Amino acid sequence: MYTVPSEGGKATVRFGGNGVCLVSAVPSQGFTVTTSQSAPETLTVTFSASRHRSEITATTQPRSQASVREVSF
Repeated sequence: MYTVPSEGGKATVRFGGNGVCLVSAVPSQGFTVTTSQSAPETLTVTFSASRHRSEITATTQPRSQASVREVSF
């Protein structure tokens, strides 16, 4: 398992041979959370607030990794 912190909250994912799966997604105060999984190997968790969005993308391709993209508007 791997926990990824962001301004909008934290997501815990599990990397495996068949892809990545979400264990938990806990938003920070004032944020909501949505998830999407376009394929077994890619999972996106988005924490949204009125003026900020944190997007965590976890993938197993080409290797198991997670990245965070922070956007303020």
